[in-house]
Amino acid sequence: MDSQTLGTLDAVATAAAVREGRISARETVQAALARIEERNGPVNAFTVVRAESALAEADEVDAVGPSADRPLAGVPIVVKEEYDVTGDVTTLGGAGNSTPRTADSEVVRRLRAAGAVIVGRTTMPEFGQFPFTESLATGVTRNPFDLDRSPGGSSGGSAVAVATGMVPVALGADGGGSIRIPASACGLVGLKPTRGCISVAPLSQHWYGLVVLGGMSRSVRDSALLLDVISGSTPVDRWSVPPPREPFAAVAAREPGTLRIAWSTKCVTPGVDTDPEITAATEQVARALVRLGHRVHRTAPRWPVATDAFLPQFYGGMAAEAGQVEHPERLEPRTRQTARLARWATPRVVERAIRRGERVAAAVDARLLTDADVFLLPTMPKLPPPVGLLDGMDAVRAQVATLPYVANTVLTNVSGHPALALPAGLSASGLPIGVQLIARRGEEGLLLAIAAQIEASRPDFWPGVATP
Repeated sequence: MDSQTLGTLDAVATAAAVREGRISARETVQAALARIEERNGPVNAFTVVRAESALAEADEVDAVGPSADRPLAGVPIVVKEEYDVTGDVTTLGGAGNSTPRTADSEVVRRLRAAGAVIVGRTTMPEFGQFPFTESLATGVTRNPFDLDRSPGGSSGGSAVAVATGMVPVALGADGGGSIRIPASACGLVGLKPTRGCISVAPLSQHWYGLVVLGGMSRSVRDSALLLDVISGSTPVDRWSVPPPREPFAAVAAREPGTLRIAWSTKCVTPGVDTDPEITAATEQVARALVRLGHRVHRTAPRWPVATDAFLPQFYGGMAAEAGQVEHPERLEPRTRQTARLARWATPRVVERAIRRGERVAAAVDARLLTDADVFLLPTMPKLPPPVGLLDGMDAVRAQVATLPYVANTVLTNVSGHPALALPAGLSASGLPIGVQLIARRGEEGLLLAIAAQIEASRPDFWPGVATP
């Protein structure tokens, strides 16, 4: 198979071809590197392309043999700049660190054990503090569906790498929508799992529980397989959940039965209106769910207020990261300003916010998920903005300007509930629109099963590989 053909395969198909000996891991990685060389220039998704290391890792996969039971055998994967990879600097999107890591993060270790090959590292705003992917260190990352628009963030580089077909799956992290927002902006599946579902080791917690790790893909089955590989906690983790009763991939491949599904286009954050095109796309998904036999009803919920829990955890997390980098003087001016503003977020204040988050979680269960098994709403109430929206703004003005884009996503970071973003079609101008499904904590399999139903019944919702 040539590079272009391999670029159309998802991770499940790629790994099967490698395990069956129809193609080698070296060939899949060489093809991915060729696509990166060809397509990355206009979009700027990568901070590092690990060409030499990736080929050596691919050879190690091939040396094990084609019959090895590795679920991601030979699959080229990229990771966001906050994952530790042996021999690489974990930059966190800026210039504050300079020493290469001596060990993989737990998730990267699991990827390698499953046969995946890390071909690169991807862009993010410094510390992941904004839902756009622009930084002084790495420049502007652009949406491949419209180069004048943002791909969202903070996992924007990972999303663009998948949306353009450079790789089939990518790792991101979500502290306020940072997986779901770029997935929505780039026409992908993006899962923010339940807090504690995936280990954040070597950290014990990230942004005091707001940030969870996860991935993005172009197919639901890839997202299910990836979750099977990387889920699970360690003794280091502050939060953990029981392991699933059966593999996520098996649950996703099975009909979920008739479910109660509530939906709304009423924005979670007061004062933010939903774009009419996004409202229409959400209605289309709701109608698709009706045709699939589910009991679907529209509602206008009394959303739980999460701001008083989110802000202390966010500011406390930013201050913690600023205090851990090797060269704090190299941080961007806006990041330093945010860290200064965070002095009020003391450990006592943050722990109180975490307890407040548990009350928000109970309210989500009571108000959204008592009369419904799943809740459907837009991922973002607005279309992706032009690049450069935050240019010239200080930290406070920038945070206010980002509010319309995180208005529907922050709630589940506070509550810890799983939320799955999936494509819902294109706007009139050709920009992807995404919706998200929310379920009770620990119900990732249910979300994947419904998303797989939608994918099979309405493939036109999926925009396909973007050509920048």
